[in-house]
Order: sequence, then structure tokens, then C-alpha cells
Amino acid sequence: MNSKYYSNPSLLLENSEIAEAFNDIMTYKKFPKHHLLCETGKVCKNMYIIQSGITRMFYYKEDKDVTVHFCTEQETASVFESYVKNEKSKFNIEALEELEVMEIAFTDLENLFSRSPEFERFGRLFVQQLHINLIERINDLHFHNAKERYDKLLTKKPHLFQRVSQKHLASYLNITPETLSRIRSK
Repeated sequence: MNSKYYSNPSLLLENSEIAEAFNDIMTYKKFPKHHLLCETGKVCKNMYIIQSGITRMFYYKEDKDVTVHFCTEQETASVFESYVKNEKSKFNIEALEELEVMEIAFTDLENLFSRSPEFERFGRLFVQQLHINLIERINDLHFHNAKERYDKLLTKKPHLFQRVSQKHLASYLNITPETLSRIRSK
């Protein structure tokens, strides 16, 4: 692998200085299926750029696990709230498949952002995109019915339906597995 950074197009900017700086702080890691990258009750100190595999973020409520997010190739998995506040995470991040990731320690990321306005701008744009994604997710849950949420997910991320269990998809869509089966059969 020539450059860890260039194999991550979601991070690639047209600035070679930023590309090389990211290359210097990333570490290639592999994790087995079911490995927890982040655990409830522990501070999340890293973010993971997924090279191959899929993760799900979830929490437990009344003895049920509730899926809130999936990350696949070229997406970033982490519990940013835990890192920013230096608080114990409320979420787990589980590998649903064998994972290959680029790991970035948040301390290294913070140091990188403090080096120049260009790096800080990159960080701001990254956080803006995270915020937009979160708002879209909240809007989906509040303003769309189950069928609309299903259709939107099928359009945006059709690969999830082949790679993720129906139980986890239903949880993410905030519906029962039975409702998901009815929607899929129509």
C-alpha cells in the first residue's frame, strides 16, 4: 500500500500537504467479526475509516439492542460525543463483518487540526457533514413513516439489505422485524 491516505477517497482533498499529514497519523488495523471498536462505558479515543467491512452503532434499552447507525466502506465510524466531551460512551460499535480500517487517534487528529488553518478547515468541513447526516437521520425518524424510511434507505444504501440482518435493519428503521417483512413483501 503506497499511501494509506490515497486509498480513502472520502478523505481525499486536492491538497497534498493534508493528504500526507493524514497518511502520517493513520494506522492500518484488522478486526474480526463481532469485535467491539468502542464500548458503552468507555471513552472512545479513535475514529475508524472503513476500508472493508461494516459496523453498526447500537445501545441497549430494556434488554434490547437498538441500532442507530451503520458504516460501510469509505465511511467513518466513531462515537464523537464521547471523544469531544471525554465522557464514557453511551454506544457500542460492533464489526458486523471482518473489518479492515484506518485508525486515527483523536489526539493525533486534534494536533493535526491545530497545525494550520487549512487543516482546521478540513476538520470543520468534516464536522459539518457529520451534522448534516445527523439532521437527516432525525428528520427521517420524525417526518417519514416506516415505508418512506425503508425506501430511502434502500435507495441510499441498497447494499445494507444484503449484508445486515433483518433484525438490525428493522431496529435502525425504528420498526419491528415483522413490519419490515411486510414492507419488503409489497
